[in-house]
Amino acid sequence: MIRLDPATASPAPNVPPTVPAWALAAGRAPSDADAAFQAGAALSALDSLARGQPAWAGAWRHRLALRGAAASMRLAGRSEDEAALRDAWYLRPAGADPGPAGAIFGAWRRLSVQPPVADSDRVEKIADQLGLHWDGAALADLCTEIEKLAGLQRPAPFAAAALAAHVVAVRPDCELFAWWLSDLMLAQSLRWPRSLPLLMAQAFGPAFRDEASGKRIRPGEKGFERAVCLALPRSAADAWRLAAELSRRAERLITVAPKLRAKGAGDVIQRLLNEDAVSGSLTTKNLSRFAARRLFDRLLQLDAVRELSGRTAFRLFGL
Repeated sequence: MIRLDPATASPAPNVPPTVPAWALAAGRAPSDADAAFQAGAALSALDSLARGQPAWAGAWRHRLALRGAAASMRLAGRSEDEAALRDAWYLRPAGADPGPAGAIFGAWRRLSVQPPVADSDRVEKIADQLGLHWDGAALADLCTEIEKLAGLQRPAPFAAAALAAHVVAVRPDCELFAWWLSDLMLAQSLRWPRSLPLLMAQAFGPAFRDEASGKRIRPGEKGFERAVCLALPRSAADAWRLAAELSRRAERLITVAPKLRAKGAGDVIQRLLNEDAVSGSLTTKNLSRFAARRLFDRLLQLDAVRELSGRTAFRLFGL
């Protein structure tokens, strides 16, 4: 019999999107106050998910991290898409360097699963992981600025925007770090147990496009705070839609679990619920590579997983 974690054995019901339709109305908000109000409504709708721990929370958070990492490739001057980032992370040998793009993906993964705390050690590690270099004194000043902003208790979107603007003002070449820290500050201001990668995925979207010039609004530029407020309803709605999809797929996976006879299948199911993707050649102490291939083929037949790579070899599976 497959033994599953108690939380896994009782999946949460399907999650309908709850960001109010008026917060997603097409076109620009008529005023800065309206934009802020829409952002507040969207974050309120997302709050229960950000604080909850459904069976599929790990897969949800890591998939949001993948979206953020894919959007950040443009800022990093790279061309990798979601598929390439998945390959860099999940197909590498255990403990191997995932490469520059994979390291950036790893930084977003860390953001999605760790508490929103910005001590000097963590900030230094993330800066290095993003391929940036800051001296110790500058990092200490940055941590002081984060503490200062947290102490001001500004509304979450404005605190996030202020931190991003500060980073770019100090280091214009570190905009990617500014977006990473803005999501951390957002979660810290909202007292979420973990951060959610939300803003980076919208950085090149319509919310950050100046209506008059068509140019992208960067952190610290005129209209940036308003753009953050306009981006958050879109980000929250995307996160809710993803949660609804993963909730349905997780329920299907858990429902078919009793039909699986492979030794070690329970561990595979747990990984599928906790990760964006799982390698089709996974091996564990209870599962050989050949047994894993058969198990994933069986899960495909039962419509309990999806093959994510589109390949016939070096396959990746997920909810």
